[in-house]
Amino acid sequence: MSNGGELLQIDPVELQFPFELKKQISCSMQLTNKSDNYVAFKVKTTNPKKYCVRPNTGIVMPHSSSDVKVTMQAQKEAPPDMQCKDKFLLQSVVASPGAAAKDITPEMFNKESGNYVEDCKLKVVYVPPQLPSPVREGSEEGSSPRASVSENGAVNTSEFNNISRAYNEQQDNSSETKALISKLTEEKISVVQQNNKLQQELELLRRERNRSRGGIPTVYVLVIALVGILLGYLLKRI
Repeated sequence: MSNGGELLQIDPVELQFPFELKKQISCSMQLTNKSDNYVAFKVKTTNPKKYCVRPNTGIVMPHSSSDVKVTMQAQKEAPPDMQCKDKFLLQSVVASPGAAAKDITPEMFNKESGNYVEDCKLKVVYVPPQLPSPVREGSEEGSSPRASVSENGAVNTSEFNNISRAYNEQQDNSSETKALISKLTEEKISVVQQNNKLQQELELLRRERNRSRGGIPTVYVLVIALVGILLGYLLKRI
């Protein structure tokens, strides 16, 4: 959905954040100037400590567009019913031809000075994140499960929590699998090293026997051979 003002067209007018706890989230909006004038803009919010807007002021040249990125800081807890009361206000005003961002002043947006300032209010909506999880029964193949959204834009908190829990379980399982693979790899390397060491010791004993022309006890040779066979069997299982 876009808002077609006289100075700037804003798309979208609803800032949607795929909400996740303890994670920084960003969304963007595009400002389009279809007029022949240079247009200056400024973005305000009711919660400046929670959001970072880049750029928060700027110039959109005639018949061109400019992107604005809004970043929400990581949140420790979800709001009740996943409803957000934060608001944004984008103000735009005609600037002098050839104006740049450094030429923008607060007085340009002062309506009491007789300036025509166009206001556009933007609301914030939390939406569930898209998760790369297996296809559930009743869902279309290739689509990601999403929590249900009511007509007024409210997200079902229970379903959202279930999706978040499933996402965290996937992350935990992935970590456990990596840890198991790493452990098995280390054990394999250890077995190979021990097998190589035994082979070297056996070869050394053979050389010593040839030099001394003596004999190595048969039992000792059999023990070394059995240990080598056992290590080879364990190596194949890993």
